[in-house]
Amino acid sequence: MTTCPCGSEISYSDCCEPIIKKTRKAKTAVELMRARYSAYAKVETDFLFESLHPDKREGHDLKETRSWAEKSSWTQLEIIEKEQGEENDEIGTVEFIAHYSIKGERTRHHELATFVKLDGDWYFDDGEGVAPKQVIRSDPKIGRNDPCPCNSGKKFKKCCGK
Repeated sequence: MTTCPCGSEISYSDCCEPIIKKTRKAKTAVELMRARYSAYAKVETDFLFESLHPDKREGHDLKETRSWAEKSSWTQLEIIEKEQGEENDEIGTVEFIAHYSIKGERTRHHELATFVKLDGDWYFDDGEGVAPKQVIRSDPKIGRNDPCPCNSGKKFKKCCGK
């Protein structure tokens, strides 16, 4: 059994392949998102074009898409959050991170994707990159030479900061 690249931990033949091969439709925006990721991993670039909203297909470079998919090693899909996009919805958004390597360099693509349903079929409509969130500390930063907050009497660097 070959597990599906989308990370569902079920077989590709029971997960994304039927959607990519058009033997069944994606029921939700997340299912289409997973199938599109798997299509990159399996270099099924015709599906990537066909699952793109018809109004967005002009200017889509099939050759470049195929080249990128072939040169990349797709390692993990993380679904961060979804809004709407269920079977009875007409629109949905999926925030995801696609992990992959290209020329041996690991990278990730973090996006908020919009999906639209037309005549019962889900399509990828648009996506925008998600900027990393700034971490704001609630406590003051502990310096290496400050006393350890565990009250051991040692410097932070010699105790919990090791």
